[in-house]
Amino acid sequence: MECLRVRVKDLDFERLEVTVREARRQDRVTLLPETLVEPLKQHLIHVRQEHERALREGYGGVELPYALARKYPRADREWAWQYVYPAAFPSVDPRTGSRRRHHLDPSYLQKAVAAAIRKVGIAKHAGCHTFRHSFATHLLADGTDIRTVQELLGHQDVRTTQIYTHVLKFNGFAVKSPVDRFWSSALRRRKGRTARTVTSKDGSLK
Repeated sequence: MECLRVRVKDLDFERLEVTVREARRQDRVTLLPETLVEPLKQHLIHVRQEHERALREGYGGVELPYALARKYPRADREWAWQYVYPAAFPSVDPRTGSRRRHHLDPSYLQKAVAAAIRKVGIAKHAGCHTFRHSFATHLLADGTDIRTVQELLGHQDVRTTQIYTHVLKFNGFAVKSPVDRFWSSALRRRKGRTARTVTSKDGSLK
């Protein structure tokens, strides 16, 4: 739902940030991968075309949070408030009876992720929430400060974030044997010497 509820104004392409609204009862800012900037911009071109068509046909509004709908009665039709992943067809709000645009149903994303998992042949249990766990685990493995990871995930207590540190403990100590580091270093030096080896005029190596 954090993904599906993202609106156009929540994407900051310059700062590479995504604002996640009402996640765990509060807003937070997380990372926008640079590799997704251009694909997202191309996607938004199509979304804006559909938004403009919906406006012409009279159902281009979206639900607004809190009391913004009363304070800004026309804001629901503004481009900034539109969902990044809108549903293909409008729906009727059961509370107001108004016909408006909504975001994709969660089942759409769940089915897409399940299909991708089958396609790549992953034999482990995985789903949408797996991305959140992988995100945290990789950040910690790369040496990111645990407080930063806590903020990106929206955890109120750092002890919740610390759970991910257990995943990194391959041998119970979260350390790598010096033998492995020595062996990797020796192999790099050996490859370096091989690359510098040249053949002399008489055919001997030097």
